[in-house]
Amino acid sequence: MPTNDPRPSKADKRDAAREKAIALRKQQEAKAKRTRILAMSGLGVAVIALGVVIAMILRQGAANDAAFADVAYGGGGDTVVAPALTDVTAPAPGDASGGVPVSNDGVGTVGDGDVVVQVYMDFMCPYCGLFDRANSGELDKFVESGDVTVTYHVLSFLDYASQGTNFSTRAANAAAVVADQAPDQYTAFISAIYANQPEENSEGLSDTEIGQLALDAGVPQSVVDAFTTTVTGTYSTQDSADADPVEHTGTWRTFAPWVDAVTGQAQADLPKLQTPTILIDGVQFEGDFTTVGPLSDAITAAIG
Repeated sequence: MPTNDPRPSKADKRDAAREKAIALRKQQEAKAKRTRILAMSGLGVAVIALGVVIAMILRQGAANDAAFADVAYGGGGDTVVAPALTDVTAPAPGDASGGVPVSNDGVGTVGDGDVVVQVYMDFMCPYCGLFDRANSGELDKFVESGDVTVTYHVLSFLDYASQGTNFSTRAANAAAVVADQAPDQYTAFISAIYANQPEENSEGLSDTEIGQLALDAGVPQSVVDAFTTTVTGTYSTQDSADADPVEHTGTWRTFAPWVDAVTGQAQADLPKLQTPTILIDGVQFEGDFTTVGPLSDAITAAIG
């Protein structure tokens, strides 16, 4: 004989619903816990990986600092007192303002009656690369015309942006050596560097790469060999503006003191220095320097 099961009461339904809700909540909490554990594990792996990358970068930076310690005057750094242009050895064509003039009369000579175009640049500066790639050919034509002298001020204030290799100084020193020993290839070498310009905050071009670009530009091997020649001298450091300078002995590449002096002189002459800065007969060019035309038009107007 069939048994009639009593229908569950409202209380029983509430209890069953409560138990089901509790079970579901425990399942959700367990799933959430597993998700958190997995997320924390993944984060931990990412943190470890990031730590490894940072450690590798720091080790590489330290290795570069050691490998290129004899590049920049005084080893670089904010506490090094920049020398005066009158206290350092300049390349033969260098002028009193720290520039290398290039005219139809030759490297190191300002043409009589020429419009003088001064260019302040750093080999690591990406905008300087845009400037040179757009305008170097036009500037060469102006020089050949006999109406314009272009004076190049090659700076090194972006040494910090090459991961300890002091690329700006290495390249600027090489350019100074070319100006001194192979002046006919000076502007070709500058354009070769910019045509193969490294990215800012990279290690820059190696000495071998700089040398090969110079060779490709027609610079003799004997001159390229001088890119890494070093000299020994004294330099000053100063912990603060009120402190007395302290003299040290150091070793650096031949024209590194001159490059540092050129950079210091440019910062003194142009308090709001940015690169590239272009002056036409002493007046700053404010137009578009990244495309062919605007600078040429301004120079043509100055020639009259």
